[in-house]
Parts: sequence; structure tokens; C-alpha cells
Amino acid sequence: MGDTNADASKLMVDLIISLDGYASAEGWPGWWGLEGPEYLAWLGEEAEKGYTFLMGATTYRLMSGMSEEAAGEGSGFSADEGAALTGLAAVPKVIFSSTLKAPLSWPNSQLVSGDAIEAVRQMKQEGIGPLSTLGSLSLSRSLLAAGLVDSFRLVVFPVITGKTGRERIYDGYPDVSLEMVGSRTFDGRLQLLEYVPTVLDGPPGGPA
Repeated sequence: MGDTNADASKLMVDLIISLDGYASAEGWPGWWGLEGPEYLAWLGEEAEKGYTFLMGATTYRLMSGMSEEAAGEGSGFSADEGAALTGLAAVPKVIFSSTLKAPLSWPNSQLVSGDAIEAVRQMKQEGIGPLSTLGSLSLSRSLLAAGLVDSFRLVVFPVITGKTGRERIYDGYPDVSLEMVGSRTFDGRLQLLEYVPTVLDGPPGGPA
């Protein structure tokens, strides 16, 4: 089972990504239209694992709006999609923003206006967790570069959106080596990849 205290202090960066490295694409639906029942059921299981979700203001506005929409009548979301979105209201969330104002309307949301790196470092030291990012590409990048990320998890969607892709995930990243610790396929098409990341000063084997 592992050390409970150690598990409580772990931080995971959790991202969805196209094969060519984008988080979304203009004109495409969410999840590139490829979410299936197995993947959505897994999302529901993940939501029950006690994560505190970390996000920035942009992701907060997007996800809180989708969660509220999914809770209404005639939302257009499937039952599984709606359950995954509305379930986020019940889980603890920490939002890092200097522009949002408290109190936040999305239930169980705590606003932190100070330095995100220091706040997350303190949360890890206090064992508030497990922690996971939700979207928030710049926050995820900053936490990884600061050496605070214990697990780097991707779900790769089998699309190349070279023309319409938006939000390039890896721009601005440091060099990182990745040790694979888990993988899984959902619905015969989505590939989950989980790694332990190590931030590098430069290419391995390069000049000292």
C-alpha cells in the first residue's frame, strides 16, 4: 500500500494531450470527441480518490461553468460526462489567481492569491493531499520546473491537430527525464501514460 503520509504529500500533473502536443483544438469538441464509456468511468473513479485539485483562473472559469451547465436541464452532456463534471463541485479545489475575488461561487474552492510555488510546497509539507493539477498548463509547467511534481500523467488522444491545435503543452518546459510507472488503454484508442519526472540541467551525456 505504501506510506500513507508519503502518499498524502504527492503532487501529480494530470494532462490530456493530442499526439502532437496540444491541449485542445479550435472547432473540435472537448476531449476531441473521443471520450468513451471506459475513460469516463475511470474519470469518475479518479474523482473519488480524495485529490485536492489545483488550478489557475482560466481553468477555474472554464470548469466551474461546465460543471454548472452539466447540473442543469438539457445541458447536452451525456450522463457520464455530466456525472464527471458535476462531481467536481464536491471535491476540494485550490485556485491560484491574483484576479479572482473571494468568495468563489464553485463549492469547495479555496482562493490563493500569493505565490503558487510556495503555497504548493507548504501544502506538500503539511501532507494536504494527494494533490493533482486540473488543466492549468502554466501552473503545471511552473510546478514541474520547481521540482515539486511526483507524478506526470498523460492521456494521449489519437489525433494530430497541426492546423487547429491550441495550447501547446510543452513550450517553456525544462529538459525532463521520465521513468514510466504505469500505462493503460481506454476504449481501444486512448493511451494513459504515467511517469516519475526528473528535471534535468541539460541533455544527459552532454558536456560537463
